[in-house]
Amino acid sequence: MVPNRLQLRNFGPVKSADLSFGALTVFVGPQATGKSLTLQLVKLLADTGAIHNTLRQYGVDWDSGNPPAFVSTVFGEGMQGIWGKDTLVESDGQSIDLQSLARRGKRNLTEHVFFIPAQRVLAINPQSGWFRGFYDYRLGDPFVVRDFGEKLRRLAERELLGENRIVFPQSRRLKKVIRDALLEAIFGGFSLRIEAQLGQRRLVLQPNEGDSLPFTVWSAGQREFVPLLLGAYQLLPPSKTPRRESLELAVIEEVEMGLHPQAISAAMLLVLDLLQRGYRVYLSTHSPHVLDVIWALRRFRESRADEQFVRSLFNLPANSEARKLAEAALDPAKELKVYYFERERGIVQDISNLDPASENASESGWGGLTEFSGHVGNLVAQAVTNGKVFP
Repeated sequence: MVPNRLQLRNFGPVKSADLSFGALTVFVGPQATGKSLTLQLVKLLADTGAIHNTLRQYGVDWDSGNPPAFVSTVFGEGMQGIWGKDTLVESDGQSIDLQSLARRGKRNLTEHVFFIPAQRVLAINPQSGWFRGFYDYRLGDPFVVRDFGEKLRRLAERELLGENRIVFPQSRRLKKVIRDALLEAIFGGFSLRIEAQLGQRRLVLQPNEGDSLPFTVWSAGQREFVPLLLGAYQLLPPSKTPRRESLELAVIEEVEMGLHPQAISAAMLLVLDLLQRGYRVYLSTHSPHVLDVIWALRRFRESRADEQFVRSLFNLPANSEARKLAEAALDPAKELKVYYFERERGIVQDISNLDPASENASESGWGGLTEFSGHVGNLVAQAVTNGKVFP
């Protein structure tokens, strides 16, 4: 099952962490501080049997007596050193032994976590414009990357090859307020379709008039976002069923990748939809915009603000669908947590209050106005006041 609390010591770059997860949990911090490794560890702990089963299904072998080799198989080539002799991993108070994770045997094959990795653009082959399956990746690529590509390939072939082959927008997928926001902010009015070119399926963007646009000429934001969108399709089935099978947690790395602020807000609506449907959502991000959204939601809750403030934050219309989405974002039972991964000491800090006046520099740097934008604001204010920069 998905852990509610995870304690780490000397796991890769993470020297010390005590994580209590909320309905929405956000990891922030510099590159290479352990955010992605920690999220992949959550996936491994929750879905050990499903991961073993997938590896066996695709002929991936590992030596049960050599746990570091199993670490490389799951986390990627060169990662065998992240779990050493002095590593401590506790999941909900239970100590986890690497040897037991690597050991073959009968396990629960149920999958609880759907992982959308930062490298999601690799899921689409730029030459063919179609999805890469598990076999199409290098052996040293992380499991979550290979597994994500395979899941999108299956989704496309099982659910998206309908009569009209329109992938987005579809009236039976996503709420209309979300479709409208994505259509305007990311797709610019284009539709996403599947077409056949010389017998080869490929994804294209289709304007109302004119030729279709292949993957190679899409904007960077569109190339990054389409795999994320299709990952959301995997989590949001086209029916009245709110969730997909046994899945209970969605992990999304760098939701903001390649997107401008309005588009990030539109992408965050997918996160709110997942929360409304009862999923837990864990994000990693480098985006101040994402943190601004979390900060605003926390302040709205504290002040018991009306749902109209959430609708205004996301420029949503005043209809029933938008109101329900906004009300779910204000639900106090859906706890919001934020953790900062520090580079210097390898310590993970709880900065969930996002207080810009906090004495903790890590929290004040990400709270409200971020450290950089706050610094810019101070400089501008000083310049306007008297033209002097104070120490």
